[in-house]
Amino acid sequence: MELAAQRSFEWCEGWGMASGSHARVLRPRGLDELRECLAAARDEGASFALRGGGCSYGDANTTSRGVVLDLSRWNARLDFDTRSGVAEVDPGVTVRQLWQSILPRGHWPAVVSGTMFPTLAGAAAMNIHGKNAWRVGPIGDSILEFDLVDAAGELRTCTRTTHPDLFHAAIAGAGSLGVFTRLRLSTKRVHSGELLVRAKRTANLAETMEWMESRLGTADYLVAWIDCFKDGEASGRGVIHEGRHLRPDEEADPERSLSVARQELPARIAGVFPKSEVWRFLRLVNNDAGMRFVNAAKHLAGEIEERQGWYRQSHAAFAFLLDYVPNWKWAYGRSELRGLVQHQLFVPKERAKEVFLAVLERDRRAGHASYLGVVKRHRADAFWLTHGLDGWSLALDYKVEPARRVELMAHLDGNTRLVLEAGGRLYLAKDSVMGVEDARRMWGGELLARFGALKRELDPRGLFQSDQHRRVFGADFAALS
Repeated sequence: MELAAQRSFEWCEGWGMASGSHARVLRPRGLDELRECLAAARDEGASFALRGGGCSYGDANTTSRGVVLDLSRWNARLDFDTRSGVAEVDPGVTVRQLWQSILPRGHWPAVVSGTMFPTLAGAAAMNIHGKNAWRVGPIGDSILEFDLVDAAGELRTCTRTTHPDLFHAAIAGAGSLGVFTRLRLSTKRVHSGELLVRAKRTANLAETMEWMESRLGTADYLVAWIDCFKDGEASGRGVIHEGRHLRPDEEADPERSLSVARQELPARIAGVFPKSEVWRFLRLVNNDAGMRFVNAAKHLAGEIEERQGWYRQSHAAFAFLLDYVPNWKWAYGRSELRGLVQHQLFVPKERAKEVFLAVLERDRRAGHASYLGVVKRHRADAFWLTHGLDGWSLALDYKVEPARRVELMAHLDGNTRLVLEAGGRLYLAKDSVMGVEDARRMWGGELLARFGALKRELDPRGLFQSDQHRRVFGADFAALS
């Protein structure tokens, strides 16, 4: 595979569609091809942005100055030991491939994101979290071992005791230190392909957080949708969904419920209207007036769902809400400079309610109310560039329109100030605005200097740098000095 011979350019964009660039894309399928790519890049002086499923919202997997290294086709190995519950996978294996392989054998991934399409290497690089983050932590806490190839093509096998610094820096390191080429991770034993689920409608953000806090000791999963348009005493009103794994005595037919066929998300609404066309309807309501109506309807529906009490729902239906309506993001528009950005704010538990209410009010006053708000509880973890902390996250989706794009980004920068002043953090997989000074403030100069020392050791010529890497750490790695 001659890097210099690859002259075709492809459009690569973040999942939110609001940023992207044309770049050469190389797709190695194994270690030898990867090393060919790295050697050619060193000879040319090119740089790489690493890309898997392309599920990071912003510019974490794109580059305007180099080559995109797409690992999604490197996905042949997916080994699973039923006795230990440990999976060993190639970097391009997706969350979907993993759960479909292990669920019939009575296991489920310890951590999944809201979509099943990220690669596991990408999930490790961003240290994804799920609706059980306060209980099990991010995916890094379930990773036992990985192989990482550095810029020189050298392979290092890392665990918590072998190369521990590299283990804790590469996970959540956003692909800055090298390429994951193999991962071993633990999974969860489950006795049913379904969960017990119930809904709780809340009047405001305070009630939402108080109720979720009361369930931390007993729930397996907790997530809350909130209405970002409602103000006053109803600010942050929402609907919480609590999930619990079934015990063996609660599942009469485990073989049937654990089958992949029982997990398939329905392709049609009411068996008639194809979900693949729903985004066209959503486009009609993808404006402030329309979303006010949708949010009011969703909050009302939450009351009906709450009265229903506990009900059963498949793992896939509960976990992968973002996949329930295919291509729903297209409702935000598909032309250049449109789409959406997500800003996920992590704030320590002592300040979270105060900061979130301030952000929601600030958004409404500026005419940038989020069309989707999601609240989750988290715990701290040991990874260097982590977003995790003992607190809460609020994920907010913002519509990007060409006429207000610059204004929106400046507004989100102001929200970032509020979060950092409260000792909070941002999440690289959903970041589009963070800069060098923000990185220094968020992780601290000492930690970034340690990360920079590893960067200079493993990648002294800066081979691995996405657009996000240059924005957050500086084109000259200023934040890492």
